[in-house]
Amino acid sequence: MKFHLSNIEGINTFSGYGAGYVVINQVRYDRNLVVFPDRIIENWCIRNSGRFAIDDFDEILTYQPEIILLGTGEAQRFPSPQLIKAMLNARIGLEVMDTFSACRTYNILSTEGRRVAAALLV
Repeated sequence: MKFHLSNIEGINTFSGYGAGYVVINQVRYDRNLVVFPDRIIENWCIRNSGRFAIDDFDEILTYQPEIILLGTGEAQRFPSPQLIKAMLNARIGLEVMDTFSACRTYNILSTEGRRVAAALLV
C-alpha cells in the first residue's frame, strides 16, 4: 500500500508498505528495523525471532522513547510478560500490533511531535 502523506521536513515517515517491505521517505527496506522521527536503526537483530527479550530493546532504550510501537509482522504476536513489565517499570509505553498498523500509527504520533519508536519485523 502506498501512502499519500507529504513528508514533513526532517521527520522519517512511512510512505508505503507491502508483504516483506516498508518504505520510509521513498526508500524501501526489507529487513527488520527501528524507526525514530530523526534516525533509523537498520537490520534490527532479534536473538530469537519467536520471542522478544529486553536485550533486543537495549539500543532502542538509549534514545529514551516515550512509546515503542512493536510491529510483529503480518500477525500480532505478544511479547513475554517480562518484557511488558520491564517497559512499564521504565515508564515506556509498549503497543503491540501488526507491522502495517505500526507504520500507520507511527506516522500519526511522529507528526504530533511524540518521541516514538517503531520497532518492526518486516
